[in-house]
Amino acid sequence: METEETRPPHRGLKKGLYLIPTAFTAANIAMGFLTVLSSVRAFQLVAVSPEQAAVYFKYAAVGVVFAIIFDTLDGRVARMTRTATEIGVQLDSLADVLTFGIAPTVLMYAWAIGATFGESTALHNFGVFVLFMYLMCGTFRLARFNLQGTRPRVLSEGTPKIDKKNFVGLPIPPAAGLLASIVYLHPLPLNVFEENLSHLYTVLMITLMVVLGLLMVSTIRYTSFKTVGKGRQSVYLLLLVAALGMLTWLFPQYMLFAIAATYVAHGVVWYLISFFRPRKRPVEASETNL
Repeated sequence: METEETRPPHRGLKKGLYLIPTAFTAANIAMGFLTVLSSVRAFQLVAVSPEQAAVYFKYAAVGVVFAIIFDTLDGRVARMTRTATEIGVQLDSLADVLTFGIAPTVLMYAWAIGATFGESTALHNFGVFVLFMYLMCGTFRLARFNLQGTRPRVLSEGTPKIDKKNFVGLPIPPAAGLLASIVYLHPLPLNVFEENLSHLYTVLMITLMVVLGLLMVSTIRYTSFKTVGKGRQSVYLLLLVAALGMLTWLFPQYMLFAIAATYVAHGVVWYLISFFRPRKRPVEASETNL
């Protein structure tokens, strides 16, 4: 039986640390929930007052941005405090389905597809189909990430091995972040443009969602930044973060879009570079015996 003298020190404090990552995950869920509500409210005002709808669209976009911050913090805090749990991993994935899967699709429908195309048109139905496939790709991406993290040795043949430096496929938070940054850059619904332009911009957004969905289920590697900042790199990383933070504070609309677009594009650029880079010719056995 444990007594006051034999009880391990700081047991209560250690137990309380487990609540910190869960609190960030809960904040992530709250941002997704508020994003959905703001998008629905904005859609109600699209035809009546586009300017008022833009206020709610901006709230929805900011909600996704804050959700990315909370999603990043919960994992890092869990690793720093060594309080990662299996239920925390599953809860985080379920939160991501809401915040970075359902919430951006609702936002895209209210801001672009539903605001531009009538419900009986073919483009409207095709846009809804793309939204569904984007959600399915994001959900599959999260499921594959969990499987690769917990059972890396039983993956199907040909699946790249998981390392700490890279993600396999575009993570769903940056994909949602790019969509939200575009809305934040122009919060007015797309129906404010004349018909041809609004149709063109909406088709471009649908095309972007197709590309993002394919990138999420691809095997293209994306930097995870989990090993960045060690040794001398920490000084340069601190300066870079400070510079980006100040620029984001001064020019939030442009910087959020630039950061999200750069991250989404860098995996594709590295893939193309590695694809066209000449590979080393394997050394023949006869050459090694010379």
